[in-house]
Amino acid sequence: MRATKAKTSGARAAVDVASDAAPTAAALDTAGPFTLAIDIGGTRIKGAVLATDGTLAATPQHIATPNQATPGQVLKAITSIVSSMPRFGRISAGFPGVVKRGHIVTAPNLGTAHWQGFDLAAELSGTFDAPARVLNDAAVQGLGVVQGPGLECVLTLGTGVGCAVYRARRLVLPLELGQHRRQGKKIYDAYLGNAALQAKGVERWNKRLAKTIDEVMSLINCDVLYLGGGNARKIALQLPDNVKVVSNIAGITGGLRLWDSDMEEHFL
Repeated sequence: MRATKAKTSGARAAVDVASDAAPTAAALDTAGPFTLAIDIGGTRIKGAVLATDGTLAATPQHIATPNQATPGQVLKAITSIVSSMPRFGRISAGFPGVVKRGHIVTAPNLGTAHWQGFDLAAELSGTFDAPARVLNDAAVQGLGVVQGPGLECVLTLGTGVGCAVYRARRLVLPLELGQHRRQGKKIYDAYLGNAALQAKGVERWNKRLAKTIDEVMSLINCDVLYLGGGNARKIALQLPDNVKVVSNIAGITGGLRLWDSDMEEHFL
């Protein structure tokens, strides 16, 4: 079923996007280590501390991503938001690019030249004196929303376009859909990213999103497609039943699952 433009002006028909703000738990689970979860984006860097049951130990904090988003500047920004947070025993970070064993391979929206080969996991661990795991940001967001069973996919809509695939709630692989050529020389980041939204306007951007949903569903044939990221709030489409809009807070809460036993293979 094709995604179509909603008939009700301005309405997000058939979807309900939760606020980025989540309630702080009145009673926190102290049975295990708290997790500092960081979501590094091309526009904002967000962070929160999570209890072992996934509840928030404090209100999430965010800061604008530095214009010169070098590793040093990004780490400085992370330090500034972490300073007001509760203590934590481990770190999870989502990064907008290809990540292998904690090392950055690409950073299309931050500057690959600055980041290529940078051991972000080791730097976070050394800076905050806690073990750290780093994964692609879309993959982390998906870990926060997939429910299983079957094949599921997440598409994140922000500065660029992120994508990841899961089977039975387990991460299969992140996909660099944003860097894939859609037509001619135009990649999906340029076709559907934040710059395209600003240049083309919400209505045309939604038409592009409808086409992208069809293309992704044809490519992956997933049972459920989740739409997240900061620009998911701009969606004004009548979506198929198996396409769901999710809150951007999943980019933080999904960080807890980086420490699940079934994730070990992604950090070896």
